[in-house]
Amino acid sequence: MSTQDTAASTTSGGLRGAFSDYVDRIRGGNLGSLPAVLGLVVLVVLFTVLEGQTFFSAFNFANLMSQAAMIIVLAMGLVFVLLLGEIDLSAGFAAGTSAAILGVTLTQNGWPLILSLIACLGTGLAIGLFIGLLVARLGIPSFVVTLAMFLALQGLMLLIIGEGGTIGIEDEFVIAVQNRNLTPIAGWILFLVVLVGYALFSGLRLRRRIAENLTHEAVSVWIFKVATLAVLGGIGTFLLNQERSRRPDITSIQGVPYIIPLILILLIGLTFVLARTGFGRHIYAVGGNAEAARRAGISVSRIKIACFMICSTLAAVAGILFASRDNSISPTTGGSTTLLFAVGAAVIGGTSLFGGRGKISDAVLGGLVVGVIANGLPLITSQAGIQFIVTGLVLLVAASVDALSRKKSTT
Repeated sequence: MSTQDTAASTTSGGLRGAFSDYVDRIRGGNLGSLPAVLGLVVLVVLFTVLEGQTFFSAFNFANLMSQAAMIIVLAMGLVFVLLLGEIDLSAGFAAGTSAAILGVTLTQNGWPLILSLIACLGTGLAIGLFIGLLVARLGIPSFVVTLAMFLALQGLMLLIIGEGGTIGIEDEFVIAVQNRNLTPIAGWILFLVVLVGYALFSGLRLRRRIAENLTHEAVSVWIFKVATLAVLGGIGTFLLNQERSRRPDITSIQGVPYIIPLILILLIGLTFVLARTGFGRHIYAVGGNAEAARRAGISVSRIKIACFMICSTLAAVAGILFASRDNSISPTTGGSTTLLFAVGAAVIGGTSLFGGRGKISDAVLGGLVVGVIANGLPLITSQAGIQFIVTGLVLLVAASVDALSRKKSTT
């Protein structure tokens, strides 16, 4: 069949044809983000039925976004490493160490905000460079290197902050990132910009592919995607613009949290890097088959170093979010279950542990699933043991689905 015939058949299939193709991909083992979407829907329905008055409220919805933000950003960085078939066990404490540098320079030493932010992000970049060199140049397994860094960075944080110490954050800009909101009008403007931007960009791309007789999705599928984004984005913006203060006569709390535009910027920018650049294509090539990529002229070591640097730099961004949410930094920042939740978010969202398959949007979807679990379970049970068991089972199911789908796709 010619390219033109393929394009014509793709267009004529419409929504029914697209759905049929999607079912075929699922049967072939390519589940993509389907398990995460289904899991998110089930969890939201379950917690709404059990604790609807509390869970499905404007206040809790905004709180959920804030809770999930750090995990989502960490998971975005881990996607780059997981795409290579590698792992970074130190990402949580890389976030904590970078945040500690932010606290020391900003609060204790009185540095200007911009210099403190540069020092924070530079710390993450240096950590990633060090890990990448050990993995790519010396050939030490990433599991071993990052496990060692997990311990070393935890110790470094104790030296910087002091055992039992806490560094307070008072800078208004840092605090605002996780604790302030856009005005309702600005929230609707943001919604329209995202909707129109997506419709325009995807529409122009669709038009170009039709004009060049390339395979493309049906126009009805494009309309369906834009309509879905409009409905979901409109509902979310409407809920976040509701008054959620318990004492609105004293303090009004409404509007889209600042953290949401930040997540959107990272999602769009990093998706562009992976999907639209040669660097992104090289990452998938190395993750799919490193030896074949090397023979094709791709510098595998440089790709690995770059991905670990991106991962740790995004961990530093997550560290800023931790500092903003807690208004402080302690030796436990980025510790506990932070790393497990971030890895779980990436895998639950659809990124493969075996490399070569995944998207930045997986981190967002998976982070929302983890966030809903962490947010909803305490509403129905106060037993921390049950919360850990449920989260662990969700991660195990996601890893099992990944392994089974990969096995099915290779048979």
